[in-house]
Amino acid sequence: MAKTLKRTAAFAALGRALTAGARGGPGLGARLAALPRMIKATASGQYDGGLRLAMMTAATIYVVSPLDFVPEAFLALFGLVDDVVMVTWLAGSVLAETDRFLAWEARRDTVIPGTVLS
Repeated sequence: MAKTLKRTAAFAALGRALTAGARGGPGLGARLAALPRMIKATASGQYDGGLRLAMMTAATIYVVSPLDFVPEAFLALFGLVDDVVMVTWLAGSVLAETDRFLAWEARRDTVIPGTVLS
C-alpha cells in the first residue's frame, strides 16, 4: 500500500511538471510532437543534441528493461531509488531538451540561410 502511494505521488508530481507548459512554456503536446522532429534534426546533423539524445535513450532502456542493476525484490526501498532517480533525470532531461530544441527551431525559422547572427 505504501509503495502504491509513493508511486502515485511521484507520478502526480511528474505530471504537474510535464503540464507546466500551461503557465507560459510549451505544453506536453508540443513537447511530444517535437521529439520526432528533434530526432530527425539530430540524425541529419542540423541539431547538436546527439549526446543528450543518446543519454536519454540509454536511460529509457534502463527504466523499461526487465534487467535491473539494483533489484527491488532483494533491496526493497533501495531497489526503487535507482529507478526513481533515473525517471526523474529522464523527465528533467526531456523537459530541458525539448525547450532547447523548440527555441532552436523558432530561431532557425526566422534566420535567412547564409546570414551571420551576432
